Amino acid sequence: MTQRAQRTALGRVAMVVLALVLLAALWELYKAVAPADGVHLGSSSILPRSDDASMPHLSEIFKEFGKTEVSGSGTVLSSVVSAAWYSLRLAAAGFAVGVVVGFLLAIAMQRAEIIERALLPYVVLSQTVPLIALAPLVYGWSGNLNLFGLDWKPWMSVSVISAYLAFFPVAIGALRGLSSPPAVQTELLQCYAASWWQTLLRLRLPASVPYVLPALRLGAAAAVIGAIVAEISTGLQGGIGRLIISYAQQATGDPAKVYAPILGAAAMGLIAVGVISASGLALRRYDPPEATP
Repeated sequence: MTQRAQRTALGRVAMVVLALVLLAALWELYKAVAPADGVHLGSSSILPRSDDASMPHLSEIFKEFGKTEVSGSGTVLSSVVSAAWYSLRLAAAGFAVGVVVGFLLAIAMQRAEIIERALLPYVVLSQTVPLIALAPLVYGWSGNLNLFGLDWKPWMSVSVISAYLAFFPVAIGALRGLSSPPAVQTELLQCYAASWWQTLLRLRLPASVPYVLPALRLGAAAAVIGAIVAEISTGLQGGIGRLIISYAQQATGDPAKVYAPILGAAAMGLIAVGVISASGLALRRYDPPEATP
């Protein structure tokens, strides 16, 4: 790993830690200074309530992880970790499909301008469909769809929703990256009688790395969001989405408990983005060279 890559990695870790510390400080500061019933402007509430039922102290939230579940099947921490691991695997499957679909769309759109004009508006338009309305429709495929002798399972619907959210940033980022090489470079390869595939492999793909890596991080976070929302919308058991709903039903007697799976969901996003960032360190050699002063 080069010194530049090490500085970049350490800088990102430091920024994440600083952001989490700042967020925790703002939480406690707001709870200390804001009215218990929130801030109102006339009859409208413009800032949330800060009472213990709505905003427990962070110390109370973290204490929940050590408590035993009502069913006696383990601690809250073990339940959150198990549910997060299940949802993370569904998100990973969806992310993989989304990356493949996004790259194929980007390559096709870069290959021919007519394909880009035909597909790009629909790629953008696809993200305007409400996810909460789409998830139950995809979930309805369970038991009614058979692909090459494989019955469609409920978890596959959740992964499809994750792929649906993940493919968009990958397709747009990859298209921008594949189109980034200047004309002089592509014309030079044409002078050497390089085929389109050779140009793609030797020029366009390496040049697209600085564009694709941010798109992959965004796609990974979107895949996690898609999995959680799909679990909530479809009622799939075992994931962090349903655990949030289950704990929310207990919020009256234990308001801090509902925040435990929310923190687990946030950790899922950080893990997904962190894995992509760590994987991207191997591709740092394709970054543009640093400007000399």
